[in-house]
Amino acid sequence: MGNEKRMDADRLTAIDVHVHIEHEGEGTAADEAAKKYFGEGAARGRQGMADYYRSRNIGCIVFTVQEKLSGRPQVSNDTVLEFAGANSDIMMAFISIDPTRGAEGVSEAKRLLATGLVRGLKLHPPIQGFFPSDRVAYPLYELFAAAQLPVLFHTGHSGIGTGMPGGGGIRLKYGNPMYIDDVAVDFPNMPIIMAHPSFPWQDEAISICLHKPEVYIDLSGWSPKYFSPNLVQYSNTLLKTKVLFGSDYPLITPDRWMADFAKVAFKDEVRPLILKENAAKLFGLGSTK
Repeated sequence: MGNEKRMDADRLTAIDVHVHIEHEGEGTAADEAAKKYFGEGAARGRQGMADYYRSRNIGCIVFTVQEKLSGRPQVSNDTVLEFAGANSDIMMAFISIDPTRGAEGVSEAKRLLATGLVRGLKLHPPIQGFFPSDRVAYPLYELFAAAQLPVLFHTGHSGIGTGMPGGGGIRLKYGNPMYIDDVAVDFPNMPIIMAHPSFPWQDEAISICLHKPEVYIDLSGWSPKYFSPNLVQYSNTLLKTKVLFGSDYPLITPDRWMADFAKVAFKDEVRPLILKENAAKLFGLGSTK
C-alpha cells in the first residue's frame, strides 16, 4: 500500500467529510428504519460508491462505526483502510474504535495508526454508549492529539434507531454536543469535528464552535433545506471557515445534498469554503485554486 495517490484538492469540486462504508449484505431492521427516516439513499456497494464519487470529482472521508448495539454487521477498520488506499485519489480513511473496549481498543488504534494510513477517528457516542467527556475515551484522544489528527463525533438526534421500539436502545443524551466542550478544553490542539446539525442542540454546537478554535461542524445527515436559520447565519459569518460539507452517504447522497444547498441562502463567497476549501485546509491538502 505504499504507492497510493494523494488526494489533489485543486482538481476536486468538493470534499465530503462524512461517508459511511457499509456492510454489503442484506439490510437489518436498523437499516430499514434509517431508510424510512432518510428516504431512499444510494444503492449499496463499495465499488459503486467509489465510482459515484470519482465520476463527480468529489473527494471523501470514509469510515465505519465500531459498535455492538444496533445489530448491524460490522465492517473492519482494516477493510476501510484497504478500500481507501485502493481509491486514494479520492478517499482518505478514518478509523472507528468503541471507547468502551478499553485497553483492547487502544491497542487496535495504535496498530492502525502505525500504518500511516489513518487520517482521523470517528466516534458515535449514542450508539457506542458513552459521553464524550467520559474518561473512558481519553486514552484514544491522547493518541490522536499526539498524532495531530482530528476526531469526528456524531452529535444530535440519531437517524439510526428512529422509529424502532425504544429507539433501538439508542440513548440520545450521549449526542449532546456540550460534552464535547470538555474534550476541546482538555485537548486544545486536537481538531474536533461535530457531525450533523445537532438537533435539538444546534445553538449549543454553534457556541462551542465559536468558542473553541479547533472545533468544526460538518453539515451531514440533513438536507440543507432543513437547516435552522441560525446555522445558515453563522455559516455565512463567524463560522464561515469552520463549517464543512458532509453528506452521510449512503443515507443522503451528495447529489441530493448539493442540489438543496444551491437553493439555500448561503453567500456566494462562502459556498466554496464549505464545499472544499475549509476541509482542504483542515486536512493539509495544499492550496486550492
